[in-house]
Amino acid sequence: MSRAVSLHQVSKSYTPGVRVVEGLSLDIEPGEFLVLLGPSGCGKSTVLRMIAGLEEPTEGEVRLDGAYANHLPPSERDMAMVFQNYALYPTMSSRANIGFPLRIEAPGQDPTPRVQATARMLGIEELLDRFPHQLSGGERQRVAMGRAIARHPSAFLMDEPLANLDAKLRNHLRAEIARLTRSLDVTTVYVTHDQAEAMSLGDRVAVLRGGVLQQVGTPRAVYALPENVFVAAFIGTPRINLLRGVVLAPLDGAMSIGLGRQALVLPEPLSEDHRLLRVQQGREIIVGLRSEAVRLARPSRARPGEVAISGLVEHVEFQGHEVLVHLDTGSQPALVPELEAPRPVARPARRRRREGGVLDRLRDRAGALRAGPVVVLEHPADAGPGRAEPAPAEARLPGDLIVRTTPDHALRRGMQVPLLVDLAHLFVFDHHGVRICPAPAHLPDLEE
Repeated sequence: MSRAVSLHQVSKSYTPGVRVVEGLSLDIEPGEFLVLLGPSGCGKSTVLRMIAGLEEPTEGEVRLDGAYANHLPPSERDMAMVFQNYALYPTMSSRANIGFPLRIEAPGQDPTPRVQATARMLGIEELLDRFPHQLSGGERQRVAMGRAIARHPSAFLMDEPLANLDAKLRNHLRAEIARLTRSLDVTTVYVTHDQAEAMSLGDRVAVLRGGVLQQVGTPRAVYALPENVFVAAFIGTPRINLLRGVVLAPLDGAMSIGLGRQALVLPEPLSEDHRLLRVQQGREIIVGLRSEAVRLARPSRARPGEVAISGLVEHVEFQGHEVLVHLDTGSQPALVPELEAPRPVARPARRRRREGGVLDRLRDRAGALRAGPVVVLEHPADAGPGRAEPAPAEARLPGDLIVRTTPDHALRRGMQVPLLVDLAHLFVFDHHGVRICPAPAHLPDLEE
């Protein structure tokens, strides 16, 4: 029977004042495959260990099927864990490793039938009499998974089980894990830093940063509507293009977003999302464009909702089925230097007014993301509206925009090419990295 797992305002500290996990609330439905995704050190393995009972929360509640479970030892939670380093007993054969937890749970019963059934399911029957040192990495991981499956647990907890394997074997075992967990219909919590694993395996993905939950949703929803720059940049290959821009909204002209030497002119009539950008007039923002949101084509071939810019080819990556083109559009990239950092730099404290107004309440809500700002841009350069001072040449990557295209384009370095940007796939983030376009589905009630 699958188990429902709930975390309510769970925090974990190993040293006073330093929280590895902070205020995490998450509900996992019976039979669901949930992926905890984030960079190394973000607290995802700690969350898994608290669910397993190997760590006790400093604050908050862990509930199993609705019952309070903070006090339950691991042996009473009916869960099986698969570790990154296999954790096989070196002096036992594969048969003995798979059957060991069965002998502990039911000393008087013969584990052979369940061991054989599990081996058939995983295709490792010929490996049952081998010892761990006689197995490859992939074979060891199958045995470790077999040890978990044979128990018939109510939940699987997997802590980066494929991290030590080569790319081809990872892809193969990833498909096996998806097939097995769905056929067994067991609640699964899977920890990884690999966004490709998260997107291909999970029913839902929970993105962590600095111990704080950034976003949770289906892989499609998290990719299509990232809540902030961190989520947008962490999910997707190649990484999303992030450019520094300025909203230009003159009273007597078309509204546009300045990107250094060029601008994205927003077509009239403005969409609802684009109308909301007017309040950002004159402020520096972050523009996000995934590689598939831009295509190589002349302005005469523009579709409704596409605007034209141009770029200078700086580098071409041939991928076989596709080509990644690095272009210089005269824009300045919005760097996120702490994207992979486990503990973000805390936002400096601000002087607060004593009386509580609307702005104070909005600041309080924004402060709920206690991991700090995702990215804080420097002050706009004094280069005129819509312009930004270019980064030093030695600090820049090839180009400021990566575009995915087909191999039939004959491109070479130094070629000027026309580009069409699909504004339907335009992301805009404020200078703290919070998404403002497309607008959130629920806008806060200022009177709450």
